[in-house]
Order: sequence, then C-alpha cells, then structure tokens
Amino acid sequence: MKHWIKRTLFGFAGAAMVAGSIAGCAGQRHGWGGDSAEFRSKMVERVGSKLELDTSQKQKLTVLAEKLQAQREALRGAGGAGDPRSQFKALFAGNKLDQAGATRLIDEKTTAVRNGSPEIIAAAADFYDSLNAAQQQKVRDFMDRGGRRWSRHG
Repeated sequence: MKHWIKRTLFGFAGAAMVAGSIAGCAGQRHGWGGDSAEFRSKMVERVGSKLELDTSQKQKLTVLAEKLQAQREALRGAGGAGDPRSQFKALFAGNKLDQAGATRLIDEKTTAVRNGSPEIIAAAADFYDSLNAAQQQKVRDFMDRGGRRWSRHG
C-alpha cells in the first residue's frame, strides 16, 4: 500500500479513536446534569491537555466532537422518536421476529450513518492533520492500547 494511503488511513483511524472516546463519554453524563455541551467541553479540555493542543487544534477537536454528537443523536432518532432499545425489543414482541421492521430499522440506521459520515470524516481529517508528529504519535499510542482512556499519568 502506498505510504500516503497508509498514513491517511492511520490518521483517520487515530482521530476516530480519539473522537470516539469523546463521543462515547458524551453519551454518559457523569455528574454534569446531563449537559452534553458542558461535558463535551470538559472532554475537549482533557484530550487537549493530554495532546497539548493549541487553540486552533482545540477548535477543530470541538467541531469533531460536535459532529460525532450530532451523528449519535441522528442514530438515536433514526426510525422515529423513541429509545433504540425499545425499538429493538419491539421486533421480538410477537410470536415471530418482525423481519420487515428489523430491515426497516437497519436501513434507517445505515442511512443515518451514511448521511453523517462525510462530515465526520472531514472533521476528523481536519483535526488529525492539524496535529504535529508528536501529537499524532500520542494518538497512535492511544490506539495501540486499544483505545482505553488516557490515565492521569499518560
């Protein structure tokens, strides 16, 4: 594989892992009263301090976090209002699996992902490409650990 393709794929994967950890944590409202904007801001600050981001890089990370949150909300909202878990459980409510409903639910979720992905990819690339070599290495190291959160010491 050509070097620039590998580097681009690695870069996107790294940014996606960092962003994914932000988005994943954004779904859990640990003691911040459910304010996802406040939580997102705290996560950007935490990741920003670990990567030693400058103001411009933090802005790009914030945009990425916002795009990921919008995608998450689109996925939760795809298929009509309601809890995704209850939508899934409804497929098993009768004597037989609601195959048409399952297909419809998968199609709706897939469409939501397909529609939001270009913006996420662009935001991830914009963020990752703005990192210097040392910062990019920290992202790769984070990915090598399986995407587990940064500890207080690392």
